Amino acid sequence: MSELPLHAEKLDAEDELASLRDRFVLDDVVYLDGNSLGALPAHVPGRLADVVRREWGELRIRSWEESGWWTAPERVGDRIAPLVGAAPGQIVVGDSTSVNVFKALVAAVRMAGDGRDELLVDATTFPTDGYIAASAARLTGRTLRPVTPAEVPGALSGRTAAVLLNHVDYRTGRLHDLPALTAAVHASGALAVWDLCHSAGALPVGLDEHGVDLAVGCTYKYLNGGPGSPAYLYVREELQDRFDSPLPGWNSHAEPFGMSPEYAPAPGAVRGRVGTPDILSLLALEAALDVWDGVSVTAVRAKSLALTDFFLRCVGAYTEPGRVECVTPERHAERGSQIALRCPDAGEVMKRLIARGVVGDFRHPDILRFGFTPLYVGFRDVERAARVLGEELA
Repeated sequence: MSELPLHAEKLDAEDELASLRDRFVLDDVVYLDGNSLGALPAHVPGRLADVVRREWGELRIRSWEESGWWTAPERVGDRIAPLVGAAPGQIVVGDSTSVNVFKALVAAVRMAGDGRDELLVDATTFPTDGYIAASAARLTGRTLRPVTPAEVPGALSGRTAAVLLNHVDYRTGRLHDLPALTAAVHASGALAVWDLCHSAGALPVGLDEHGVDLAVGCTYKYLNGGPGSPAYLYVREELQDRFDSPLPGWNSHAEPFGMSPEYAPAPGAVRGRVGTPDILSLLALEAALDVWDGVSVTAVRAKSLALTDFFLRCVGAYTEPGRVECVTPERHAERGSQIALRCPDAGEVMKRLIARGVVGDFRHPDILRFGFTPLYVGFRDVERAARVLGEELA
């Protein structure tokens, strides 16, 4: 055990992303909850101050044009695009993840056409995705069928309109096979809708490469956009002319200031917009994305796997056998950027960890969840977290 801290220092010294930590506001805590809310990029407060004092305070309504407020949803979408493997012009930023899931699912069912009366949803999904899928099914007259991702290939048929899946399971950190599942969905003639909340910014996604139809994601986790920062919607270029949003708004109109009583959708991903953009949080997100300048998602993924591997080794060394059970897959191809440990008294244990400066989170009923954000988490952080965990479990 005594060699582990030295090993952590050696790994930190070899870490090509170590200097990125200076781009964030961090204190002495070990912050392993970036899969719920990312840390604050250091330059965001200054950017927001300028938005509030000058763009809003001085320019006021002129900022819609002069400060680029009106085009921000597409501009910021193009900043996110390379992080999820998408070409420009396919992502629009705005609204919440939940709202974008609704847009994507209903639009997918409409594009699938008549005769396809079944909607598949990940049975292990984050609850809101399931709620919205059920609502979309009722609205469109489809039958909702919950299945696990492993069951999807066998559940697909000529009845399937669309499939909603999570790239990474929010509880266990299991990474699902996006390329293979998307291909299976397409082979059945259905559309694939992916929720990227727990993968974007932590690992390569490859939306264009793998032909994903529609995708949604939040920006406050690994993208560090801040609490409640707006989500995004990806619409594959080939589908944009057919994308029929269930929430047509004046912002997605071909002539938004024409105030026509008849709706005519704008071309491209813009038709995914609805109402007035939430400019303050949108521009905070735009500034936060600056931390990705010069950063390779491939390098981020390599460090993520190294961090989680090291954490599991340290947990094994510092805890009594059988005290915790890892429910995150060991295989790299099946692991996101978090580790979930089953522990009978997980809720109380997490409270004690947080009191000692190791911040993770608890998922009912018995899961200790630790998220590893490679941009600012180091190997010494990981060793410290495992050591404190071992002490609290002893």
